[in-house]
Amino acid sequence: MPLPNIVFVICDDLGINDLGCYGREDHNTPHLDRLAQQGTRFTSAYASQALCSPSRAGLLTGVNPARLHLTTYLPGRPDAPSQRVLHPEIAMSVPLSIKTFPRYFKEAGYTTGFIGKWHIGKEPGPAEHGFDHVYYPGDGKQTTPSESEGGKAEYELTRETIKFIESNKDRPFVAYLGHYTPHIPYSARQDLVDKNKDAFEPVYAALIESLDDTIGLLTAKLEELGLDENTIFVFTSDNGGLHVPELNHERVTHNTPYRAGKGYVYEGGQRVPLIVRWPGRIPEGRVIDDPVNNIDWIPTLLELAGAPVPEGMDGVSFSEGLLGGEIPERKFFWHFPHYTNQGGRPSGAMRDGSWLYLEMYDEEKAELYDLSADIEEKKDLAARHPDRVASMGLALDEWRRENDVQYNTPNPDCDEAAFRRLYVDLDPSKFDPVIADEQEWARMQEWRQGMDAPYERGSPIL
Repeated sequence: MPLPNIVFVICDDLGINDLGCYGREDHNTPHLDRLAQQGTRFTSAYASQALCSPSRAGLLTGVNPARLHLTTYLPGRPDAPSQRVLHPEIAMSVPLSIKTFPRYFKEAGYTTGFIGKWHIGKEPGPAEHGFDHVYYPGDGKQTTPSESEGGKAEYELTRETIKFIESNKDRPFVAYLGHYTPHIPYSARQDLVDKNKDAFEPVYAALIESLDDTIGLLTAKLEELGLDENTIFVFTSDNGGLHVPELNHERVTHNTPYRAGKGYVYEGGQRVPLIVRWPGRIPEGRVIDDPVNNIDWIPTLLELAGAPVPEGMDGVSFSEGLLGGEIPERKFFWHFPHYTNQGGRPSGAMRDGSWLYLEMYDEEKAELYDLSADIEEKKDLAARHPDRVASMGLALDEWRRENDVQYNTPNPDCDEAAFRRLYVDLDPSKFDPVIADEQEWARMQEWRQGMDAPYERGSPIL
């Protein structure tokens, strides 16, 4: 049997609630909905971190971001007086000493192509890490919407991906497409904005519709070339959607029913959409609720291709589950020692079955949620289950030691009043954009100004 081709599409800040096939009624995503009908959709697919750089680093290496010491976006949010603890000094790239995605697949007999966003370090880049074909316009791009383009170079990147597919149609290929969509700042064609005028955020909805259209172009090209039957098509995101105001975007999206969004260890920050299609091999119309993590992709895709599964990775293969069997059961861990632009705080998390344990790093506080009964994470059960809190806390601590993680240190210049204003008096993780009234939105705009104060020094928001 010939090696299957692989098309891997990863979006930037696309939330699990942003697609029609996940229940979003005010977004038009017919091509992605069709992809889900033709393949398998996951409801508990997790990012290895709730921000772009570490999540992509985890995906491209199969190694947990905590062990890579790359745990926030690059270059990172500067320290501020509002912090009780200081950020650790993270790695600024994934070094060549760590084997990444293209080298594994080239060894398995593939030609590899990289198109779009990289964001795991300017040097070494995708070419140095081994991709055969590279189209890398940088880690953030905006375009002027027109008849042939959207607001985030969606069509430009899709054209380049199609060129790569056409050039390699007669040999096994892996096409990795890193969309910039729908990361802020964004814009969209006015006709699509008008069409989506009743959406929660019309410009965002228009951008999602453009993204969906490009997926239709990709799948149509595979069908035209007769490659669709032997192509594994993966569609996912690097982290959850942005649920708070940021830059000039007063509202962006919501992750209903999940709590918070990008930049948080709560479910809205770490659950991502995941659709996988391989006609005749991966079941059609299946929905999988069992959790997986994006560090699992290298071993999973290699095993699907009949190649050996590498040793020494944190990720595990769930290929058997994709092909109709069972997803392997295991515990999931996250280490996130950072304050984020979205209001997230230094924290760790562990999922064991339906139980989610969270631990704050800037105060003595642990939270416990039963996701089978409380998917919104509104009922903290820590006080009711002290034994479970203790055991899960010990397991998370042991995992941190095994991974030689970086820890926070106290901030000697902490302004406790500023900390309480930004993280306690108004807890942005509890902000629900769907039901917020005008007064709550006004408070969030005021909160946003306080969060943005450190950026007067010119550091970018990513």
